[in-house]
Amino acid sequence: MSKLKILVTGGAGFIGCNFVRHMLKEHPKDEIVVLDKLTYAGRMENLEDVLGKITFIKGDICDKDAVKKAMDGCDEVVNFAAESHVDRSIEGPEVFVKTDIFGVFTLLEEGRRTDLKKFIQISTDEVYGSTKSGSFSETDTLDPSSPYSASKAGGELLARSYVRTYGMDVAVTRSSNNYGPYQHPEKLIPRFVVKILRNEKLPIYGKGDNVRDWLHVEDNCRAIDLVLRKSKPGDVVNIGSGNERTNIEVTKQMLAHMKKSESMITYVQDRAGHDFRYSLEWDRIRKMGWMPEVKFEDGLKKTVDWYLENEKWWKPLV
Repeated sequence: MSKLKILVTGGAGFIGCNFVRHMLKEHPKDEIVVLDKLTYAGRMENLEDVLGKITFIKGDICDKDAVKKAMDGCDEVVNFAAESHVDRSIEGPEVFVKTDIFGVFTLLEEGRRTDLKKFIQISTDEVYGSTKSGSFSETDTLDPSSPYSASKAGGELLARSYVRTYGMDVAVTRSSNNYGPYQHPEKLIPRFVVKILRNEKLPIYGKGDNVRDWLHVEDNCRAIDLVLRKSKPGDVVNIGSGNERTNIEVTKQMLAHMKKSESMITYVQDRAGHDFRYSLEWDRIRKMGWMPEVKFEDGLKKTVDWYLENEKWWKPLV
């Protein structure tokens, strides 16, 4: 395959920076450009070990000039850039609508103008809403529950419309709950690692029985890379792992690994519109040749240890 120039938007964020590292390792001949606004969740520290191997541009995906500069000469775009925290979307939904929908529009329009070869829109299992039984397939109706998931659904529907209307080669990935290194400590695992280290109580919503399918970020990056290489225009691909765990199970495993008492757990009022369970059917990505490689128990320990060893990284964030 010939050398490609790939724009990774949101490449200084959690999944984005892990994807950049994956691409540099697996496709060293390709040229990687990162466009990131560097909000609270996107940090130069996330890329400091690879800055000499990429082109970095600070900018907002809603800014036409920044997008034009970043996409210049690019063959493909993988769009990770998004506002992505449910609690924040409940408190202030406007920025989610702007970034997750208008930002996608801005990228698509520039991609259409430059005759982009491939556009991958990174979405989420949360667009399906919640289910108490069974698993969602790619053809199921979208039923988002929060401003965050609704904005992600809007962005991906807009992206998919560019396939039929303009003939663009666009594909969408919907992945389950990611965890791993470089995740902002507003999220459950890194947040609780910090609290455990500080001997603070661990606030669990409701009874802690909400279920998520935990996917290690490195497995997700491998899957997205495969979709980038093998997808057809209009494809939607679920990426799950089969690692369904309740929040309380995950918390107790963390406490056990860090040799702390479960008495640190405290139960708090559930958040508005809290989805009970996310679950994906992911035969499509399996048939493309992908399987998750990181067992949850191993991945959780590895992730917790990363935060224990990288206090310098997370301390400015809490």
